[in-house]
Amino acid sequence: MFYSVLVGLVVSLLVYLYFRFPYFIQDFIYVLKLLNVGRLVRQFGRKTPCYTILERFEDAVRKHPEKRFIVFEGESYSYRDAHRISNRVANALRQRAQVRPGQIVALFHGNAPLFVWTWLALAKLGCTVALLNTNIRSRSLLHCLTCCCATVLLTDADLAAAAAEVLPSLREQDVSVFVLSDARETDGIVNLSAEVSAASEESPPLSLRHDISIKSPALYIYTSGTTGLPKAAVISHERVWMMSFMQHLIGVTSSDIIYVYLPLYHSAGFLVGLTGAIERGITVVLRRKFSASRFWDDCREHKVTVIQYIGEVMRYLCNTPQRDGERDHSVRLALGNGIRADTWEEFLRRFGNVRICEGYGATEGNVGFINYTGKIGSIGRVTAVHKFDPETEEPVRDAAGHCVEVAPGETGLLVAKISKITPFNGYAKNPAQTEKKKLRDVFKKGDLYFNTGDLILADRDGFLYFQDRIGDTFRWKGENVATTEVSEILVMLDFIEAANVYGVRVPGHEGRVGMAALKLTDGMEFDASATCDHTKNLLPAYARPRFIRIQNQLDMTGTFKQVKGQLVQDGFDPNVVRDKLFFLDDSKQTLVSMTEEMFSSISEGHLRL
Repeated sequence: MFYSVLVGLVVSLLVYLYFRFPYFIQDFIYVLKLLNVGRLVRQFGRKTPCYTILERFEDAVRKHPEKRFIVFEGESYSYRDAHRISNRVANALRQRAQVRPGQIVALFHGNAPLFVWTWLALAKLGCTVALLNTNIRSRSLLHCLTCCCATVLLTDADLAAAAAEVLPSLREQDVSVFVLSDARETDGIVNLSAEVSAASEESPPLSLRHDISIKSPALYIYTSGTTGLPKAAVISHERVWMMSFMQHLIGVTSSDIIYVYLPLYHSAGFLVGLTGAIERGITVVLRRKFSASRFWDDCREHKVTVIQYIGEVMRYLCNTPQRDGERDHSVRLALGNGIRADTWEEFLRRFGNVRICEGYGATEGNVGFINYTGKIGSIGRVTAVHKFDPETEEPVRDAAGHCVEVAPGETGLLVAKISKITPFNGYAKNPAQTEKKKLRDVFKKGDLYFNTGDLILADRDGFLYFQDRIGDTFRWKGENVATTEVSEILVMLDFIEAANVYGVRVPGHEGRVGMAALKLTDGMEFDASATCDHTKNLLPAYARPRFIRIQNQLDMTGTFKQVKGQLVQDGFDPNVVRDKLFFLDDSKQTLVSMTEEMFSSISEGHLRL
């Protein structure tokens, strides 16, 4: 009788919890996983030398040496192959390039196995690796090397010409430049491919990594910011581990195969994709870049079970022509960020029962979420979201000077407490920008929070939804664009006196496309052809303004900040904007006058950007 009553009470309690807190079990399991991840990272940090993702890779080499690690363009490399080749690269760099422990080495390389071997080699030598965006050139390239104090630049054959353009400045900074793949000799750039082929396959001494701790910088990954040039986010070994465990948290197992096509210079491709795969000990199908036409064929050919995505990619896939057998694949999990709810639903309808795990996180941030429940459109579950003033771009504070939390259903600024458990490491050689990301006295005097710069809506069930990005950056084609950098490039032209750059939404597209409001120099005319050539030479494709608006005067605030709100709202509709409007026409490779027909074609999806 007693046990019957007890069972009845337990069942009643479970039923109550289910209806009162429908996500209780999922929340509970996820919290247990997070606690275990924290325990493991603390355990890794207590070892000497510190147990890093490199040690996890070497454990995988010992555990399953013949298992496929990297599959790339018809070639397959086992974990043992990767170990041996990276040892050769490490020994060649140590002997010929004089690379030493503690050095900061910049890796300027596209997606390819050699990128992976080189990073492994540098990790074995005890170096910190700066991952350079392969789209940057000239001034931005030099800045990225300077701000992290890199003394060596390693590049590939495709990017050697970009390095050669700034070689005189690199010599002045005492930066040595090496190319590791077969390439034509360039004066001042040493080709190490022969040395790598002839080098020993013995592992470099473990003593080279003896001084590395869990808090030591492992990487510099660049993110756009209000300075106008990329900022080098400091990624510690602790941070590498936390992001590498993302795959573990969503249920990736040792038998999975992941498809990585996102650029390895970004945290998504490198940390969530590559090092996450190493943590799981799985196979990586690596591709140079995304191809919508080859995507599902690659997945079928290599029996891919896990894919990464950004919202733009999912939209591209949904926009491909339908064909038979679209659900004929092995993909069961998709991990990424930025997918819209309508695209999410369309993807499931087209391509079958794939579990989409939408995530949220900034490269330099101390907060991240995973939508482990599968709630369409959400980025995760509850945290601190504060009221935000769009005019001042600052949190709203009460009479006591403390931030005000938003009510369910309201949009607010996402912040995260900075502590020993959730540190914010900031940006290399940029204390001003590091300090700018901190909020003080948020809930009580003396507390410290990280300002994500993102506006989030929290519903009554505790689910979070990304709304917008504030400040002087916007996101387009999966890349963050620093508006100040684009402005500085534009005002180099003598006929442009001032430029206000911002992002505008385009129907059917993820993120915001670049647009610039320009004030021309007195007495000078706008030169569309020169502007097009100038931005093409100095800016990556995703950062070039696709729309130009000519104004007599650019609006400023009382504190001399450019006003963007109304410009963003106006967009590029010639029926709304009475100023002269220009559109960057890819087919003509120049800026042309914007017409109502063009606007309709873009808005209806006939003309893709």
